[in-house]
Amino acid sequence: MPKIDPVEAQTLWSVAEEMADAAGAAILPHFRSDSLNAENKLTSGFDPVTVADRAGETAMREVLARRRPDDGILGEEHGTVEGTTGLTWVLDPIDGTRGFISGTPTWGVLIAVADDTGPILGIVDQPYTQERFSGGLGRAEWTGPNRKGPLRTTSTTRLADATLYSTFPEIGSEAQRAAFQNVVKDVKLTRYGCDCYAYALLAIGQIDLVIEAGLNAYDIQGPIAVIEAGGGVVTDWDGNPAHNGGTALAAATPELHAAAMAKLKEV
Repeated sequence: MPKIDPVEAQTLWSVAEEMADAAGAAILPHFRSDSLNAENKLTSGFDPVTVADRAGETAMREVLARRRPDDGILGEEHGTVEGTTGLTWVLDPIDGTRGFISGTPTWGVLIAVADDTGPILGIVDQPYTQERFSGGLGRAEWTGPNRKGPLRTTSTTRLADATLYSTFPEIGSEAQRAAFQNVVKDVKLTRYGCDCYAYALLAIGQIDLVIEAGLNAYDIQGPIAVIEAGGGVVTDWDGNPAHNGGTALAAATPELHAAAMAKLKEV
């Protein structure tokens, strides 16, 4: 694991912010555009990709080629580049492409810097609403067009008091859906469809739980860094690190995390 000194941390944040700005500039002209078309990555089912996804990641990679050419890259659209520094940039130019093509502002640009232990820095950026959520390496803050504040998860410890989000009601496999529904029946409120924006809401204390399955590393690494910087807990459904994808259980407090995990394991 490379040692990150304060000067290096400041550089990484500068690069990450420039990347988020570049991705937003490349993506926004396509949002709610009459000419936007989505391709399907799958032969069975629907996993859309657009020119905006590809343009956003290309813009971020151009920043890295200029400022951090020796770091690794793991990106959703343009694959993997091996680095030599021990740091890897994990990129999802549009997390929530289904929301993007539907015109909802729940998608986001996800950026993480990871070492061999997982993400050490993360950004969840929503260019359309001009909101940015930044966590790791000494930073825990969010900014918006009219307000800003610290990342700070709620103090909720009981499922009965918790608001839960997940992107899809039809989460994961049949067994995973049954486990998820076992949590749903005990929480105060369940909502769906926010994509990465739900993780940002968790990090700033607006909701209490996010439970998902079928994730890739680039879907979760940025949110992990942001939520942990706000005091939250993120693991897979078995309590193991979630940064390689699969399942994710994100909670505002360790107590709430334990309670949700117990319900997931009952089924």
